[in-house]
Amino acid sequence: MTRQLAGAAGIGFAVLIVALNIVLVPAGMPTTGTGTAEALTFFDGHATVVRVAAAVAPVAWVLATLFGAGLVAELRSAWSVAGFAGLLMQNLTFTGVMATRLALTSTPDPGLWALHDALFVFNGTFLALAMLGLSLAGLHAGLIRRWQAGLGLTAAALQFASAVLGPLVIENPGPIGLLGLVGWLLWVVWLIAYGVALLRPSVRFGARRPAFSDR
Repeated sequence: MTRQLAGAAGIGFAVLIVALNIVLVPAGMPTTGTGTAEALTFFDGHATVVRVAAAVAPVAWVLATLFGAGLVAELRSAWSVAGFAGLLMQNLTFTGVMATRLALTSTPDPGLWALHDALFVFNGTFLALAMLGLSLAGLHAGLIRRWQAGLGLTAAALQFASAVLGPLVIENPGPIGLLGLVGWLLWVVWLIAYGVALLRPSVRFGARRPAFSDR
């Protein structure tokens, strides 16, 4: 039951974050590196949509936590714990992102937008840790196939590169900004694929013994 709950939570998390972006992006949500004046104008004119997104976001964080906790219970390895830690940290960091967005709907403070951008780019660090840990844990346990692990590791590399280059992304996104975007899109595909792997009957693909186990 824990396995199926984790799978459903992972897919639900992916669907919800895509749905939030489907609402925010067409509304004109400013991207990282957008000028302060333009960003403040958006939040002043789109307070309702931003507040609705902020109200829904906690559901996504709960789903992400259930997904990670279920994987730790299923895989019982040090890598799974590292991946779960990444999920928890991305929850915390993106809480800061959503909090600054919510604050900007009522307080047009340039400093809040600067903080938003910094939190947003550094969140890639924790997405990278989540995908690294859970990809390796799932591969070693035989839960996921090599292509799924490779997808996660590629997305992790892109997200981490975007975080390391954060100051450049904020100053002048350009082509560098695509690193984070492509990494995020791969992250969504990885989440859905992992969720499907958890929902299917228990199968092991070349499983290895977990790093620690009580079985």
